[in-house]
Amino acid sequence: MRQVQLREAKARLSALVDGAARGETAIITRHGKPRAVILGIDEWTRLRDVPSFGRPLLASGLEDGDLLPRDTAPPRDTAL
Repeated sequence: MRQVQLREAKARLSALVDGAARGETAIITRHGKPRAVILGIDEWTRLRDVPSFGRPLLASGLEDGDLLPRDTAPPRDTAL
Protein backbone atom coordinates (compact mmCIF):
# COMPACT_ATOMS: atom_id res chain seq x y z
CA MET A 1 0.00 0.00 0.00
CA ARG A 2 1.61 3.24 -1.05
CA GLN A 3 1.33 6.62 0.61
CA VAL A 4 0.71 9.75 -1.43
CA GLN A 5 0.73 13.35 -0.28
CA LEU A 6 -2.51 15.23 -0.86
CA ARG A 7 -1.06 17.63 -3.42
CA GLU A 8 0.35 14.68 -5.41
CA ALA A 9 -3.02 12.89 -5.17
CA LYS A 10 -4.75 15.96 -6.61
CA ALA A 11 -2.35 16.04 -9.54
CA ARG A 12 -2.54 12.27 -10.18
CA LEU A 13 -6.11 11.40 -9.24
CA SER A 14 -6.84 9.58 -12.51
CA ALA A 15 -3.76 7.39 -12.11
CA LEU A 16 -4.66 6.64 -8.48
CA VAL A 17 -8.20 5.65 -9.47
CA ASP A 18 -6.88 3.41 -12.26
CA GLY A 19 -4.47 1.80 -9.78
CA ALA A 20 -7.25 1.26 -7.25
CA ALA A 21 -9.30 -0.48 -9.92
CA ARG A 22 -6.34 -2.87 -10.36
CA GLY A 23 -6.21 -3.50 -6.61
CA GLU A 24 -3.49 -0.97 -5.73
CA THR A 25 -4.69 0.79 -2.59
CA ALA A 26 -3.26 4.23 -1.79
CA ILE A 27 -3.20 6.13 1.50
CA ILE A 28 -3.49 9.90 1.12
CA THR A 29 -1.56 11.87 3.71
CA ARG A 30 -1.84 15.48 4.79
CA HIS A 31 1.04 17.00 6.73
CA GLY A 32 2.52 13.50 7.01
CA LYS A 33 -0.55 11.96 8.67
CA PRO A 34 -2.87 9.43 6.97
CA ARG A 35 -6.20 11.11 6.17
CA ALA A 36 -7.93 9.03 3.47
CA VAL A 37 -7.69 5.82 1.45
CA ILE A 38 -8.37 5.19 -2.20
CA LEU A 39 -9.32 1.61 -2.93
CA GLY A 40 -11.09 -0.21 -5.70
CA ILE A 41 -14.81 -0.89 -5.67
CA ASP A 42 -14.26 -4.65 -5.35
CA GLU A 43 -12.22 -4.21 -2.15
CA TRP A 44 -14.70 -1.67 -0.77
CA THR A 45 -17.60 -4.06 -1.42
CA ARG A 46 -15.72 -6.91 0.27
CA LEU A 47 -15.03 -4.78 3.35
CA ARG A 48 -18.54 -3.35 3.46
CA ASP A 49 -20.11 -6.80 3.50
CA VAL A 50 -18.17 -8.07 6.54
CA PRO A 51 -20.83 -9.11 9.05
CA SER A 52 -21.17 -7.05 12.19
CA PHE A 53 -21.72 -8.61 15.62
CA GLY A 54 -24.42 -6.02 16.27
CA ARG A 55 -26.62 -7.04 13.34
CA PRO A 56 -27.63 -10.45 14.75
CA LEU A 57 -28.29 -8.87 18.13
CA LEU A 58 -30.55 -6.23 16.61
CA ALA A 59 -32.37 -8.87 14.56
CA SER A 60 -32.80 -11.23 17.53
CA GLY A 61 -36.00 -9.61 18.77
CA LEU A 62 -34.71 -9.37 22.34
CA GLU A 63 -36.34 -6.72 24.46
CA ASP A 64 -35.41 -5.07 27.75
CA GLY A 65 -35.66 -7.63 30.54
CA ASP A 66 -35.21 -10.69 28.27
CA LEU A 67 -31.66 -11.30 29.51
CA LEU A 68 -30.55 -12.00 33.06
CA PRO A 69 -29.01 -9.01 34.84
CA ARG A 70 -25.24 -8.78 34.72
CA ASP A 71 -23.36 -10.09 37.78
CA THR A 72 -21.55 -7.10 39.27
CA ALA A 73 -19.87 -9.03 42.11
CA PRO A 74 -16.07 -8.69 42.18
CA PRO A 75 -14.15 -11.67 40.77
CA ARG A 76 -13.09 -14.34 43.23
CA ASP A 77 -9.46 -14.74 44.26
CA THR A 78 -7.62 -17.68 42.73
CA ALA A 79 -4.17 -19.05 43.42
CA LEU A 80 -2.01 -19.38 40.38
